[in-house]
Amino acid sequence: MGRGRGPAASVVEDRVIPAGQWWARVIPRGHTLRIVDLEGKQAVDFLCYNAADPEERYNAADTMKYAKTIFLTRGHGIYSDRGRRLFTIVEDTCGRHDTIGGCCSAESNEVRYGVKDSPSCRANFRMALATFGLGPKDIVANINFFMNVPVESDGAMGIVDGLSKAGDYVDLRADLDVLAVISNCPQVHNPCNGFNPTPIRVVVTEGPTGRTPASPG
Repeated sequence: MGRGRGPAASVVEDRVIPAGQWWARVIPRGHTLRIVDLEGKQAVDFLCYNAADPEERYNAADTMKYAKTIFLTRGHGIYSDRGRRLFTIVEDTCGRHDTIGGCCSAESNEVRYGVKDSPSCRANFRMALATFGLGPKDIVANINFFMNVPVESDGAMGIVDGLSKAGDYVDLRADLDVLAVISNCPQVHNPCNGFNPTPIRVVVTEGPTGRTPASPG
């Protein structure tokens, strides 16, 4: 996973997540989670929690305030609602991810697109969290890796074609023992997946990948 600097990290898990499916795992402190967009333009909905106390979880507003931007990238922290870093983004080959669009749901798809009972990231989050004894009340505003939601000067925003290319990835270093939850987005009614959901790859390694990030937030 590194770039030829230092010994190769020990791989704990290396798995391809099919389009529309979910994945969840506790990432021990100091381990790294890599999320790879295998074919490009695939949104990856992401939540995380303090594994020892899941009532402490990702806080979108504080994360953006500390980073001083809505567009998270290398060096930025992913913060909890108690002001602690859950993850640090230690590498990012895409550079554009969404912090404000949230996850799709069957209900929002019906309101926005007139379709009923569609697969959704919210349903995936519910299934993933249930395996850890958590439920719908534990779903909060999430990060969407590789999803492109620009905001214009007048405040207008919308989901547009993603900028990620095949093989782009983000590396997240756990700063606590963290429960990470992923929905490989099944959306086909807007461009977040290029109207064609595709697989992703997740790789968990012991220790860092060999690159030290800058620290803008």
